[in-house]
Amino acid sequence: MENKIVYLNGDYIPLNEAKVSVLDRGFLFGDGVYEVIPAYSGHLFHFQDHLQRLENSLDGIRLANPHSREQWLEILIPLLNPQFDQYIYLQVTRGVATKRDHAFPENIEATVFAMCSNIIPFAGLNHGVKAISLDDSRWQFCNIKAITLLGNILHRQEAIDNGCAEALLVKDGYVVEGAASNVFAVIDDVLITPAKSNSILPGITRDVILDIARKNDIPCREDNISFAAIQTASEIWVTSSTREIIPVVELDSKLVGDGKPGSVWHIVNHLFQAYKKSLL
Repeated sequence: MENKIVYLNGDYIPLNEAKVSVLDRGFLFGDGVYEVIPAYSGHLFHFQDHLQRLENSLDGIRLANPHSREQWLEILIPLLNPQFDQYIYLQVTRGVATKRDHAFPENIEATVFAMCSNIIPFAGLNHGVKAISLDDSRWQFCNIKAITLLGNILHRQEAIDNGCAEALLVKDGYVVEGAASNVFAVIDDVLITPAKSNSILPGITRDVILDIARKNDIPCREDNISFAAIQTASEIWVTSSTREIIPVVELDSKLVGDGKPGSVWHIVNHLFQAYKKSLL
């Protein structure tokens, strides 16, 4: 196990010394939320937006934020190494109770854990990836970045079992997001992504892409994408904080467009990389 330094409840300690009680509600119930924040050359990417999403998730599970934004920054900065592109994994659970009980316990402190890992460039970026479509079997609050990810895990593993990198999830006839990503599609020369709702996680990378597209006069909109419509798309992408923008070149064993990363992806990915550098 890599013996890197992590943060746990006020202390910076080696990873192999970090321990959480078996009575922690994150362990027993998945009662907690998490956030993933990229950092390029030691600079946290859209830190305020990620902290707002963390606060929204905490509000969603009725858990008080244990720190101010200034305190969060003070906690996370020492974990970063500016020589590398990295990401922070941050997790907050309701804490350690005296017994296992579904009801919220009173007067306990949240468990706060954070660690930093290097971002490994995605190998399939320039060639695109394969994806499958699956019925969305997760819960109804997918906008909360909860640590209870079993539904997402099972969907992603089914994709892996079928030789694919991601599963596009379909709910009531509409594509909502990937098992661990947001979804974009180019349909009739317009870049479309599902609007924010309880059915999707509001991705920070997703928002940045929309902002870049609007500022560069790339036709785009937030709208429902029917499963029938995405089958006609000339381009499909999946996006996330650590993989950024990945082109899907095959869906359900059928080529997307000409089976290669499309022209709009090349433009937006170039603009996204330039935007990242402008923030350093």
